[in-house]
This record gives sequence, structure tokens and C-alpha cells, in this order.
Amino acid sequence: MPELPEVETIRRGLSKFIIKQKLKNTQILCQKSFIGSPTTGTVIDIRRFGKALIIDLDDGKSLIIHLRMTGQLIYDGKDRYAAGHPSDNFTAKLPNKQTRVILEFNEGTLYFNDQRKFGFIKVVPTSEVLNDSFIKKLAKEPWDMTPEEFYQKLQKHPKSCIKATILDQTIICGLGNIYADEALFASHIHPERKSGDISKKEAKELLQVARDVMDKSIASGGSTMATYVKADGTKGDYLELFAQVFRREGQPCPFCGTEIIKIRVTGRGTHICPRCQK
Repeated sequence: MPELPEVETIRRGLSKFIIKQKLKNTQILCQKSFIGSPTTGTVIDIRRFGKALIIDLDDGKSLIIHLRMTGQLIYDGKDRYAAGHPSDNFTAKLPNKQTRVILEFNEGTLYFNDQRKFGFIKVVPTSEVLNDSFIKKLAKEPWDMTPEEFYQKLQKHPKSCIKATILDQTIICGLGNIYADEALFASHIHPERKSGDISKKEAKELLQVARDVMDKSIASGGSTMATYVKADGTKGDYLELFAQVFRREGQPCPFCGTEIIKIRVTGRGTHICPRCQK
């Protein structure tokens, strides 16, 4: 599944191609992948809530899009632009057997492909986007949360390990496995520490470094995980340029030189420096 910086990168990329274009027709090739009734209208904005994209139309309707694990958005106009799970679909003739929904615009076509059919497009009134069951359960993102709010959230889950807590999208929205590891490392917090043991000072620092690592990732176009690329088909380079522990097991810690190791925390592969994160 893409993490927030990857989805934000996709939002920015697609905005260049479909804003001010009119959605003329919708072809639904897989009913499971489309919720609601097809609509028409001109795209006036593309927003993001957590890992969901919101395409707002001038007819008062919005499309909520979630790529889940293998979703793709491929715009085919004068040029082809691809976002999401990379495959031969980026250059192949479309539609194909993985195409679930086709959105026809006046100057091109946006294909929603999804190999595993976990993603979806959902049509809702724009006024009801924030009340949608998927969107409504999301907590604030790191940029919108104050240190005190974050600290109080941690105190409500005192016995949970800190990594599990910050991965919970109902507690803080947007942190996935990569950025949780990076933020915990940068704040020198062991991922298995109990959330209730995190001090106010530590909570403030953790929130700030979470913002920092995600800002850097967005600026670099996201991570280069094998499953996600930018809207123009090129890969982000966060892991190469900025990541300090994620997927760097066996390499020296940039702070102390101790070998970075990989452990499992709540079932997730987790990268730490055993000296810096005691």
C-alpha cells in the first residue's frame, strides 16, 4: 500500500493533467471497484485525506479514490502519465484485463487498473466527503496536530508499543512503516517502548521529526519502494537520499556507527539502531 507521501505525489502529478477537464463518461468494468452512481462534471480540485485521493467536480459530486495495494491511475491523452503500482500497463494498450474503471475526459482517458481488486472509486456528494465512513475515521495528519494533542493521544493507549500506536490511522494519520521507522530513529525512541512512557518532550520531538521525514519524502517524490512511482512514471528517491534506517540493515548508523538491525514489532519489519534506540 502506498504511504502518504506517495499519494501526495500522485495528487500533485494528476492535478497537472485533469484539473479543468470535463468528465464526460464512466465505464464500470468491475462493479466491486466502483461505488455509487456515475457522474459528469468538470474537475475543479484534487484533494487528499490520508492515503485517499478526492477528485472534486463542479456538479457537486466528488470521486474518492483509494489505490490500496495494486491500484494504478493511468492517464492517456496527448502523452501517457502513470501513477501507482508499476507494471507493463504503463506502456501497454488499455483497457486490458486489469482495468476496472474508465473515466473519459474531454482531452483524454483516466484508467483505474487494480490487479487484486482491493482499491475503489466511490462517488459521493462533495458536501459529504468528510462524513464518508472511510474518511471520517481518519485522525489528523502530523502537520495538523499539536504536540499536546499528540501526547494526549499516546496517553490513551499507554500499554501499546509506540510503533503500533503511530501506525494507527485513527490516532495519527499518514505514518506508514517507512516513516514510522525513520521518525522513531530520528527521535531516538525504541519502537517497542510503551506509548504511555513517552514524555511530553519526546512526543513533541517525535511529531516534529515525523513531519520532517514526510516533508523530505514529498519533496523527493516519495520512496522508491518497488510498488509505487510518481505520476510521470519516474520513481521517487527518498530512500536513496534521505532514509537513515529503513532497509539499511547491516549498514552503520549515521549517528554512532553501530550496525543497523531489523527486528519485528507487532508483526512488521522494523529497522533500528540498537545503541541510539535503547
